[in-house]
Amino acid sequence: MEMGEGPVRTGKPRGNLPPLELYVPEPRYRPGDTVDYSHLDIPEAGRQPRPDEACEARETWPLTTDLIRVLDDEGSAVGPWNPNLDPETLRRMLRTMALTRAFDDRMYRGQRQGKTSFYMKSTGEEAISVACAHALADDDMVFPSYRQQGILIARGYPLVDMINQIYSNRADRLKGRQLPIMYSARDYGFFTISGNLATQFPQAVGWSMASAIKGDTRIATSFIGEGSSAEGDFHAAMTFAAVYNAPVVLNIVNNQWAISSFSGFAGGERTTFAARAVGYGIAGLRVDGNDTLAVYAAMEWAANRARANLGPTLIEHFTYRAEGHSTSDDPAAYRSAQEREEWPLGDPISRLKAHLIALGEWSDDRHAEMDRELAEEVRAATKEAEKNGILGHGFHHPFHTMFEDVFEELPWHLQEQAEQAIRERQTKWPEWKE
Repeated sequence: MEMGEGPVRTGKPRGNLPPLELYVPEPRYRPGDTVDYSHLDIPEAGRQPRPDEACEARETWPLTTDLIRVLDDEGSAVGPWNPNLDPETLRRMLRTMALTRAFDDRMYRGQRQGKTSFYMKSTGEEAISVACAHALADDDMVFPSYRQQGILIARGYPLVDMINQIYSNRADRLKGRQLPIMYSARDYGFFTISGNLATQFPQAVGWSMASAIKGDTRIATSFIGEGSSAEGDFHAAMTFAAVYNAPVVLNIVNNQWAISSFSGFAGGERTTFAARAVGYGIAGLRVDGNDTLAVYAAMEWAANRARANLGPTLIEHFTYRAEGHSTSDDPAAYRSAQEREEWPLGDPISRLKAHLIALGEWSDDRHAEMDRELAEEVRAATKEAEKNGILGHGFHHPFHTMFEDVFEELPWHLQEQAEQAIRERQTKWPEWKE
């Protein structure tokens, strides 16, 4: 062998070495399978210790492989993570969660009726958005994923404006430039939802760093699904958050499925997603995402820590996506229908309802009446929004607006393109008026 030459690679086994094998993760259950969740370690509620908010990050690391729970099987709030919320706050959170679900149901039906092209529900995950919204300050900045509509609703954003955006009609504040459900509401501390997965994580870290540079008091928080945590943007965000001690709360919503890919493809078979906090040296928590009180307590803990200049926290919300990824998805094609029925952590709305009933602060009759009221509220908002147009029925923003809102003054070449486009449109559809 001459100088500089390497060994010859033949691709054949050498000696007694076994051939290499590639491991490809496979979900436990496929359509038609009987589901058994006995492999999940669901600890008893109230057994998890609550470290002081000013603790060293390493003191939280045992919690990254545990599961913070407050509500037990009898509907009682137990343990050190119990936030001891008053009944009125609990009822307000229950109502907001129920309103979010009623809104989702109505918009889903609207998509099936052809009123919009696309929708995504948050069924089974309402506690995460609503409880986090209540634990944060109203002016804290949220960098959401596409299943955090509950935060907008909790912050009082008008349902009519949400529906206008979904319909991309003439009253859409975003002028039809975003995919339905990709809201943006600066006045409500709600950053623009992006279809490019995980981009919001480094954006949230950067925003929080800017807040610290300015000496502001507002923190940032962001949400991604467990599938998106496999993106490079996740790790870039974690690095910057750790290095600069950014005042940010980073949330991974582990709902078990990224469209048709189960959590194992994002690393969920090896360890928990919360355990990634350990590698970056930051605080980490793993919480029962269907336990409204546990979610509230975890977010409150992490937000207080960030606001006190004690650094970032990574929270994994362990939950289940009860329905399809979107209206374009059919989960029956890749997972067992029994998964939703057998999910051991139950339904977040039912659990909070049971807690309020156990306190003597709620009843089945009051809950049924609330559901009727909320269904009517959503129906009325939908009818009002439909006056501004639905998909394919005209009533859109004027055609020329597609060239606006990028440059302060429209450059000459775009002005020419705009004029040409408008002429061609008027020639082809002379009956359409601007």
